[in-house]
Amino acid sequence: MNLTYLDLSEEQQDLLRDLPFDGNHLVTGPPGCGKSLLAAQRADLLALTGVRVHLLTRSNLLRQTLSVHGDVEVSTVHAWIHAWHRARTGEPAPRAAEDWFDWREMFALAALEEPAEPYALVVDEGQDLPRSFYRLCLLLGASVTVFADECQRITDTQSTLDEIATGLGDCARYELTQQHRTTRPIAALADRFHTGPTTPLLPSRPGPVPRLWRYADQHALAAQLVAHAERHPQRTIGVVLRTTRGQLALHEHLERTAPALRSQMYVGTAAEGRHRTLDLRRPGIRVISRASAKGLEFDSVFVPDTHTDTGDPSAAALRMTYYVLLTRAREEVHLGYEGDREPPPVARVPGGLLVRAGGDVVGV
Repeated sequence: MNLTYLDLSEEQQDLLRDLPFDGNHLVTGPPGCGKSLLAAQRADLLALTGVRVHLLTRSNLLRQTLSVHGDVEVSTVHAWIHAWHRARTGEPAPRAAEDWFDWREMFALAALEEPAEPYALVVDEGQDLPRSFYRLCLLLGASVTVFADECQRITDTQSTLDEIATGLGDCARYELTQQHRTTRPIAALADRFHTGPTTPLLPSRPGPVPRLWRYADQHALAAQLVAHAERHPQRTIGVVLRTTRGQLALHEHLERTAPALRSQMYVGTAAEGRHRTLDLRRPGIRVISRASAKGLEFDSVFVPDTHTDTGDPSAAALRMTYYVLLTRAREEVHLGYEGDREPPPVARVPGGLLVRAGGDVVGV
């Protein structure tokens, strides 16, 4: 659904109204506060001033979900940097062994940039980008608005809010506080994995308490997903798996046993053409990776492979991963595992936050 300015909450409208059109700005807030929606709205408003606007994100899948109405170019950060470098040298941006690009070469090229027509960058999920990207933005002299949450850093290239602000130089900060996506029980469970110093405000909307299931095998998971989709034919259902192998096996099983459901899968940049895009407008099952889940939302979210997380449950990286995954859901969350024992990330979660389903889920 395409929302307009009038559909936004008072807090969201205030933010867009208070953001100056020039300068650098950093907007933060919890999952579900509407950062991606506001990034698109911000880009539209900037385009109305006559400047060229680029709306950027790290994830190709998130790029597909961003809806703009004005003359705005929407792309991934990788694609935008390659296009910028190619326009000046005729070649794609040089890679580096341990980083995205050869940033030294990029900085040197940017230092030679002649003053040109002003343009603006709007960056969504900015915490997933390296610090060097923001230094490049500063050297280019673009006006930059970043939407970010440092408690949702689940990639290997990431920046804290302070690092983003430092990279951009003179940067004004703004904070959103209200969550609009999840129910109160889902948000309460997600808060157990929150890593920030201040716990986000819990939403008031009621809903079922998240559930934990023990699966006999992946056939059992597939059977449960089919039944859930049949009970809720108008829902979007996100199934988030850790490995590509798991995604492929589950999607193949769903296509074979329930072809009428027309389940979809996205496995990233190395995928075949039919697995590089999703029809996000229609309901149904979408099988995606953890890395691709950032910024997305679904009515129901299934995370069925918690048994693959065997590390320290108190580690910040693991907690942030679960915080992101849980807050993708609007209505229901279902966690699952295979094996005899509850996995470390969920074993100590009290029953008031996570209901244990009795017995195994058995395949049909």
